[in-house]
Amino acid sequence: MRLLFLGDLVGRSGRSAAIEALPGLRQRYNLDFVVVNAENAAGGFGITESILVDLLDAGADAVTLGNHAFDQRDALVFIERHPQLLRPLNFPSGTPGRGAGLFKARSGQTVLVINAQGRVFMQQLDCPFRAIDHEITSCQLKRDADAIFIDFHAEATSEKQALGSFLDGRVSTVVGTHTHVPTADERVLPGGTAYMSDVGMCGVYNSVLGMKPAEPVNRFLTSISSERFEPETGSATLCGLAVEIDDVTGHATRVKALRLGGELSPTEPLFWVE
Repeated sequence: MRLLFLGDLVGRSGRSAAIEALPGLRQRYNLDFVVVNAENAAGGFGITESILVDLLDAGADAVTLGNHAFDQRDALVFIERHPQLLRPLNFPSGTPGRGAGLFKARSGQTVLVINAQGRVFMQQLDCPFRAIDHEITSCQLKRDADAIFIDFHAEATSEKQALGSFLDGRVSTVVGTHTHVPTADERVLPGGTAYMSDVGMCGVYNSVLGMKPAEPVNRFLTSISSERFEPETGSATLCGLAVEIDDVTGHATRVKALRLGGELSPTEPLFWVE
């Protein structure tokens, strides 16, 4: 199975780049399944239903969120209409939507996608380790799902690495989101789980985490908020992770970061096109 994940879409530049590129990426890499994190897609804060539909139409099979999941208040309603849209699994009981979904890839195989949120330097939610463990005990790799993909939306690298170790061998992929900066540690862990601490964002990198620099700089200098953050405009870099998953074991066999366009050095999974 060939799976591609695209990191946090930030604002119009990030989402437009992803929507424009997805059909071509699916064809170029012959992708079986695509997951996109879009929690910053609507002006940098949350997602709208129209953006979700555009992403699904462009080729996303599942869309994950994070701590900005419900910044657009109507998401509390439309998330119930779209099983492809996932908010963090460990949000409090009674929160609209779902944190996991079992989907069918274009190859006909099944993929369990789980979205969870970290707790270090973030909101104190239910334990993501135990929440994920409960989910994958109920829906086990190769018994109930051909592949299991985890989007762990977390701040601390230590928490992400600990989750990767905790889940190694029991899921196909653990990839981090939230910090908007790609790490250089993509690899297959000893037990067969693909791992990357943070996939980075799809957005404009000459910015502050995708936002125009003036207001973030002002807040660091004065500790005073003077205006809203605004997403930077311009040429966006697509950042993602390509994972090849063994059809027999459900474990990752090859993994490669994806960076296309914008300011960062380009890289792509050439093992799929050579």
